[in-house]
Amino acid sequence: MELTWEGLYGQQKAKELLTKIIFSSNIPHAFLFSGIEGCGKDLAAFKFAEIINSKFLDAETFLKIKNHIYKFSEPYIKYIIPLPRGKNEDDDSTGIEKLSKDEIQILRDQLEKKIQNPYIKISIPKANNIKVTSIRDIRKFISFSYADVKYRFIIVSDAHLMNDEAQNALLKNLEEPPQGIIFVLTTPFPFMLRETIRSRCWVVNFNPLNNEDLSKVLIKYFNVEKNLSEEIAPFSGGSVSNAIQLLENDFETLLARTISFLRYSLGKKFNSAFNEISPYLSENDSDSIKLIIQMVTIWLNDLQKYRIGFGNLYFSKYEETFSKFNKSFPSVEINDLVRRLNYLSSIIPNNININVLGLSMIYEIAALTSKK
Repeated sequence: MELTWEGLYGQQKAKELLTKIIFSSNIPHAFLFSGIEGCGKDLAAFKFAEIINSKFLDAETFLKIKNHIYKFSEPYIKYIIPLPRGKNEDDDSTGIEKLSKDEIQILRDQLEKKIQNPYIKISIPKANNIKVTSIRDIRKFISFSYADVKYRFIIVSDAHLMNDEAQNALLKNLEEPPQGIIFVLTTPFPFMLRETIRSRCWVVNFNPLNNEDLSKVLIKYFNVEKNLSEEIAPFSGGSVSNAIQLLENDFETLLARTISFLRYSLGKKFNSAFNEISPYLSENDSDSIKLIIQMVTIWLNDLQKYRIGFGNLYFSKYEETFSKFNKSFPSVEINDLVRRLNYLSSIIPNNININVLGLSMIYEIAALTSKK
């Protein structure tokens, strides 16, 4: 059977490394797939499971196993994701045993979407952690032996969301790896995992997608029109998740609002500036305000490129804004502003009031014109 990574865009170095491992005589029992959210780490884990089994199984058995892999169904693959805590859940509960009927249905719906589109980010309300009960479920999974398959996989998505207790439970399995079981942990934040876990995993780094590959993902998996996908890709930082957020926030409107927000802020029209970003603040949505900060930062970086004559601008439709700003404020230093905006973005998880943060953004930008 032909080995293929079809459907997984980009990640050439990661695919080459994993291919060498597949054809080696010593396949590690645990991997850590590290890279930004939305670059294809989970899909790579599924493809890895598929390709390894294609090497060792006859065609009929392989097709049966492949079907299980892409439906995340046991006993051939165990897919562990963050879940909400169930009512009256205790240490003897399974990961989903105490969830409500509504929560179970949401979980099923999200998994079905993931089956249909492996680049979709699973989203379940209040699923902020990987529960220790989910990790303890591994014991049952590995207790059975299946002679018809060479390797079975345990994939832990967003592994950084394991708390200390869950990480301890996982470490016990990694310290005494069962025969024929391969662990794959995927995360954008490997530093949040214990060093004792990281040291037991073969680390595979995944890069942000380039604009061409990201555009192809949007076209193939999300049915985005080609021109729009090519316009969004440069703003997405190599992340499919970022690109989808831009789409969900009406990308063209977001571009226009960003420019208006900057104009009002620089002109010290504070109320008008706040009104431009208020739709992204109304629901106290931290992701939305991060998106605004990201767009403003991109504009500021474009301004820097404009000043040195580097023509590859993201805000190419609004190049006149750079010309007007440069004529009015030719010597204004913006690096400090970029750093302060990045700081504001970094403190969003600290339960800061989003409206206050929005006002802070406006005052920081307005202060530029005071340094004329």
